[in-house]
Amino acid sequence: MNYDALIIVDMQTALVEAEPYNKVAVVENIKALLDFCRKKRIPVIYVQHDGGNGDELEHGSSGWTIYKDIAPMPDEKIFEKQYNSAFRKTGLHEYLQEKGVKNIILCGMQTEYCLDATCKVAFEYEYDVTIPQSATTTFDNAFASGKELAGYYENKIWNNRYAKIVGMEQILKLICS
Repeated sequence: MNYDALIIVDMQTALVEAEPYNKVAVVENIKALLDFCRKKRIPVIYVQHDGGNGDELEHGSSGWTIYKDIAPMPDEKIFEKQYNSAFRKTGLHEYLQEKGVKNIILCGMQTEYCLDATCKVAFEYEYDVTIPQSATTTFDNAFASGKELAGYYENKIWNNRYAKIVGMEQILKLICS
């Protein structure tokens, strides 16, 4: 499959440094995706959440910045959002349409919030969405662990409904083909 864009959602300093489930593997997997996409000249798009005044993700704060290990290159596009969906009032959909994007790789955090909303809206907009396993993460909550949430969304909610879930080895081969 030919991919038209890699979209990285909310991989921001405050969230990553708060130690979400499988942090090291997720960051390493996103770094690998970045490397392969940049080499293949597949556009990389970042989405950054602004939590508002006083929030750990307040625009311009150190927590708001994109995590240093996966920081954008100067020519890579960044969209700022204030809602769970990366598409709501951000211009992302219009940008993707303008660029002729149909097939996206989606990764980032948080699995059950912003990734889920973004995945489902992308599906509604008729994008073909691929989510690499272990390239999304979240935190434990009162009902389930981060591990359980990531696995549940990847395998029971998204896979073959809203997106294709593929292993990292497979996605890297697909990017290279």
